[in-house]
Order: sequence, then C-alpha cells, then structure tokens
Amino acid sequence: QGGWPMTVFLTPEGRPFYGGTYFPPAPRYGMPSFIQLLQGIVNAWETKQDEIVQNAGEITNHLQRTAVLAKQDEVLTPGMFGKATSALAQTFDHERGGFGGAPKFPPSMTLEYLLQSFVLHKDSRALHMAETTLKQMAYGGMYDQLGGGFARYSTDVNWLVPHFEKMLYDNALLARAYLHAYQVTQEPLYRRIVEETLDFVMHELRHEDGGFYSSYDADSEGEEGKFYTWSAPEIEGYLGEDAALFKLRYGVTETGNWEGTNILNIQKELDEVAWASKLSEAQAAERLAAAKQKLYDIRAQRVWPGLDDKVLTAWNGLMLAAFAEAGRILKRPDYTETAVYNAQFLYQTMRTENGRLLRTWKAGATARYNGYLEDYAYLADGLLALYQTTFDEQWFTWANELAEMMLTHFQDSENGGFYDTSDDHEALIHRPKDLQDNAVPSANAMAAQVLLKLSLYTGNANYWEVAETAVSSLYGAMVQYPNAFAHWLGAAVFITSEPQEVAIIGDAGFPDTEALLDTTFAAFRPNLVVASGDSTSHVPLLIDRKRL
Repeated sequence: QGGWPMTVFLTPEGRPFYGGTYFPPAPRYGMPSFIQLLQGIVNAWETKQDEIVQNAGEITNHLQRTAVLAKQDEVLTPGMFGKATSALAQTFDHERGGFGGAPKFPPSMTLEYLLQSFVLHKDSRALHMAETTLKQMAYGGMYDQLGGGFARYSTDVNWLVPHFEKMLYDNALLARAYLHAYQVTQEPLYRRIVEETLDFVMHELRHEDGGFYSSYDADSEGEEGKFYTWSAPEIEGYLGEDAALFKLRYGVTETGNWEGTNILNIQKELDEVAWASKLSEAQAAERLAAAKQKLYDIRAQRVWPGLDDKVLTAWNGLMLAAFAEAGRILKRPDYTETAVYNAQFLYQTMRTENGRLLRTWKAGATARYNGYLEDYAYLADGLLALYQTTFDEQWFTWANELAEMMLTHFQDSENGGFYDTSDDHEALIHRPKDLQDNAVPSANAMAAQVLLKLSLYTGNANYWEVAETAVSSLYGAMVQYPNAFAHWLGAAVFITSEPQEVAIIGDAGFPDTEALLDTTFAAFRPNLVVASGDSTSHVPLLIDRKRL
C-alpha cells in the first residue's frame, strides 16, 4: 500500500515491529480503520509482548544487514552504457515518453544520463528517449502552461492529469535537464521551459532574503487542482475574440478533460493554430502570449494553494545549481544574481559556527537540525555550478570545505560510499545509506560527482579514489536498473570519458575572457570542469599558469 503518512510502531527501545502507510478512518477495501489498528496493536502488546520484542530484534538485524554495501571489483568500461541504455529502452514509452505506465514521474536523473550518453557515446537511442519525454512533458498538463513550472507527477500515461503539487526539487532538476537539452539541440522549446520554470521559482517560491521555499500544495479551497483548471465559458468570457485561438491551442472543450473542467495542455502546434485562424505565426504567437498573461493575472486573484515556506538546504542546493548554470548559458544576469543571493543566504543562515550545515529554516525562526549527506552533497554541487558561472573563489572554497566535511563525518570507510547521517547525528537503529535515486538524486551519487570534479580542480587523488570505489561497487545495479541508479551512471560517465579541464587566465568580465568562456560553455560538455581567474588565484587548477 503506497502513499503517506508513514505509520510505524516501535518498542520503548525504539525498535520497529509493525508498519504501514495510510489507514482509512473507517474500514474499507479489506483494510482496518486506524482506530482498529491501534486497538489491535495495544492488544498484541498486552498479550504477545515477548514475541513482539523478538520480532523487533529480527527486523532491526535485517535492516542493519541490508544497509551494508558489498564491495565489488568491477571495472567501469564504456560498454556498460550501451547495456544501461538498452535496459531503459525496454520500458520506454515511445509514443508518450517516460518509462513504464501510470502514474508517471518525471525521470529527471535518467534524462540527464541520456543526454550525457548521447553527447559522449553518440547513442541516438538516448537522444530519442530524452527528447520524446521532454517534449511530451512540456506539452502536457503536468506542466503549468500559464505560470510555468512542473507538478509532482502525472496520474495518467499521457502527462495530462497531474497531482497538482509543485515541488522545488522537481523544478530544479527539470530546469537543468531542459537546459542541457537546449545546449545539445538548440531547440527553442527547451529554452522557453527553462526560463518559464525558473521565472516561476524566482517570483513565487523565493523568500525576500534569498532562500527558496519548498512547495505549493495541490489543493485550494479544499479541492485538488481548483487553482489551475478552467471551464470553456470562463475562457470565452475572459478572452473574447481570442478564445477560439486559445481553446484550439490548449485543448479547451465544453466537456473538459478532467472532472468537467479543463487542464490546459498543448494540443496543436503554433503553425496549425495560425493556419486554422488565418493568422501568421507571429500574429498567433503574439495573441496567445497576451491571452496567457491575461489568464495568469486572473488566476492570480483566485485563492492560492497552500505554500510550504520552509527552506531546506538540500533542495536549495539543487535550485542554486539550476539558476547558476542557466545564468551563464542563457546570459540571464537576473538568474546569476538570484543564485548568488541564494548562496549568500545559505552561507549566512544555514551554517553553524564550525561550518557544519543545518537542515531547515523558516522566517521568524533560526535554522535547526543537523544536516544530512544530501544537504552537503547537493549544496556543494550547486556551489561548483555557481563558481563556474561567476568564478568567485569563495564558492569554490566553500564547496571544498563541504567535501572535506562529507569525508570526515559521513564516509563509510569500511564498505565505501557515505552514510546519510553524520557520525554525530542522533542515534538510530542503524545508519542509513540510501543508494538509489528517488524523487531526488542519490546523495551518495551526488557526493561522488562532487568529489570527482573537485579532484580535477585540486589534484587530490583521494577524492577520485573514494568516488570511483563507490561508483564501481554499483556496476551491476547501474546496468540492470538504470532508472534507479541514473545519477550513479552520470558519475560513471564522468570517470570513463577522459574528463576535460579548462583553465583560463584572464581578468573577469573582460571581452577576451568572456569570449573564451562563451565558447567553452556553448555546448553541453558533461565531463568538463572550468576554472578562470588571474595570477593571484588560489584554485589549484590555476596556480602557476601564465596568461597566453
């Protein structure tokens, strides 16, 4: 039984003995009500306590055993990527994109791997799977056609009916995937999606001090999707003579496509709409843009979905990377400024006096809770992206400090990789180590990618060795289950692809320096690290290098 909330019953010593997810308030579909469950647990504890304690011990021992990553001696080779891509192709939906059936979640990490594989291995299958998925998601109802940004997932195979919740991490990961697809193909659609998504975050998910909020709920006024859906009479009343044009483009009908209302989704290409409306494409585009803006402004007067306004370090690290990279590639100074402001906020707000990270913050309170591995790894990755955008060495230095803290407080020296919790975190029945990608990348895989990049920047061979050992141990999992280990595949691609180091000695902002940087970043180069600065730089990759 999937879903939330998670329900787990523990012994007084904190050992789990029974668990589940959602239990209804009244019995249904063969499930007990939550009250019946509680009564059953109390009765079992009173009559079978010894048996429960024994079972709890067995469950704890099992969890501890399965947490250990067995070391393997597999050698990473380029041939593994063809196998992984073939495995992905077996579950790929060639008509609608994505993998498997409903519900469909955006395969963000898999998309990144596919783009990497196409660029470095020239596997056309990879580009086909990536582009089909990216285009279908962008055209569907899971994407907010008026306000930008993606909902959490699609409840159907067509990407039409979303679970309307908007998460910061999804939009960070997808913005970056679309950005890289734009670099690969120069397809204007992908750039539009990047900019609309980041504009949504910048205007609607950002605290004035620079932190990014976590999410918007699916519901408003007690109804899921009410904020986002429209009736045909509403569209006609608001848009007048442009209603027919808009309805044709976005599939608006009298009967609707979801519970009697319309979820906006692109049904006709612009040239088809223009031809049917006896307009030029430029005229049709202009009128559609005006119609979208009008409806967005009207929608903004509705009751908004609830805002989860907590700021999480890890998710902010993901969005920091998206804004930083987009600022450089799309030449959007406002994105770069947003990234810098976010990094400054995180430095001032989410650090303890000794430099350790805190997990969460809300306005009016101080940051709290020990940071997890994902907080360190995601933020370090975001800081490296920001360094490669601004070449301000404070961000490189901070990323390096976070990497050292990962090694000091999270490393599993015996089995390889990293624990999710630090060595001074609150004690659990075992130290968790989640290796799979889920809604967000595996923190272990992200930590490996950060260490690989820093190894090239610093010349620290230990960084490379720690990362390669962890990646190599998952060879079999990456090849057999690429959807669950896609971020690890990205690290494996980096290791096997002869990474490129570019060092540019020049004054920041000078035309010659910027011209070199523009050339360097014009294409998607997933195995590239770039450093730029003058002769006083403290970045090891730049030390003792002379201006050409």
